Amino acid sequence: MNRRDFIRDTTAATLSLTALTVAANELHAQAAAPAYDDKPTGPPVNIGVIGLGLQGREILDTLPRLGILPAVAICDNYAPFLKRSQDAAPKAAAYDDYRKLLEDKNVQAVLIATPSHLHREIAVAALQAGKHVYCEAPLAHTVEDAKAIALAGKNAAPKLIFQAGLQNRVHPQYHHVLKFVRAGVLDKVAACRAQWHKKKSWKINAPNAERELAMNWRLSKATSPGLAGEVGIHSMDVMNWFLKAQPIAVSGSGSIQAWNDGRETPDTIQCSLEYPGGIRLAYDATLANSLDGNYELLQGTSGSVVLRGERAWLVQEADAPLLGWIVYARKEKVGEDTGVALVADATKLLALGKQPGKDGYMDAGKSMLYYALEAFAKSVQTNKPSDAGPLEGYQATVTALKTNEAIVTGTRIEFKPEWFELS
Repeated sequence: MNRRDFIRDTTAATLSLTALTVAANELHAQAAAPAYDDKPTGPPVNIGVIGLGLQGREILDTLPRLGILPAVAICDNYAPFLKRSQDAAPKAAAYDDYRKLLEDKNVQAVLIATPSHLHREIAVAALQAGKHVYCEAPLAHTVEDAKAIALAGKNAAPKLIFQAGLQNRVHPQYHHVLKFVRAGVLDKVAACRAQWHKKKSWKINAPNAERELAMNWRLSKATSPGLAGEVGIHSMDVMNWFLKAQPIAVSGSGSIQAWNDGRETPDTIQCSLEYPGGIRLAYDATLANSLDGNYELLQGTSGSVVLRGERAWLVQEADAPLLGWIVYARKEKVGEDTGVALVADATKLLALGKQPGKDGYMDAGKSMLYYALEAFAKSVQTNKPSDAGPLEGYQATVTALKTNEAIVTGTRIEFKPEWFELS
């Protein structure tokens, strides 16, 4: 080999190695597992579950998988629910009155899964009894009740942890995607969209009229926060969080399209939330149709981010600045476009010689609820405030309840800044 060939081959090899190193570094930076993915450590936290309807049963089914939140007590004032749930938690003490459960010294924390309009009394009493509290979202069916709960949670800190059931707020995937949004990959956010579609009546049959009224609280205007409060709150909270802003106005409408069974609340809604800078969130939800499920979408001048639970994608605009790591990232079809899969546990998959987005997920099969309860356990064990704490829970509830009010009345409501203050 002569000198010229040696230099040529050496240079080529160096450039190739440099390119591979840069590619690996950039892919690693893109795929880095968030610190948020840390697992809880420390002794188990004894749990009391209050409210054993559908959500309460899902909680009871999830707790054994966690292994760090043993259910030592369960409570419901409806005997059939209490009896049925003893099969899922055979070692737990059973109570028909939440006040008896709060007197149980073996209970360190409570998970409140009762109907929203019953949250206030239970949550405040639990904090006063010295229990950590996980309260399902929305915090309440009225702003007044939500504020009372949030203030109680705020005032109990730092001794006690209060976490609202805003599952996206504490999910590793949403934290992972947030890093890209904060890094400016979308450039200027121009518009947002979200939806929740699931054909389901929400009506529950009961043995008598009194019990049927109690079980169908979601269908009554007096007790229900509507679709906006029951499901829309999660997407609305994501937008508040990602945009770092609270809405300044909302308008909406709703109607009964599929389930004309005497209910008072709409089974189909559309609304528009206005944010500072002219950004709007177009949100709709329906119990009449399941097409396209649920998602959140942020559209910016350089690209868009789509979130569907555990999955997320970045779709760049044709004139977007070139991001080197995208060349090496996994591409997938997103509608008629091609997007880059954003995978929170990509680093762990790479270490196993797998391809993020293609070979599944390290924690596939773990539900949003699983991660929410895991985050609660971690906050209790470390005595660190939850990312879905009293303020976040309250502000999300205000957003959802005022949106429901706009839908029910068919009016435009302007948010007052003081509505979001917790004092």
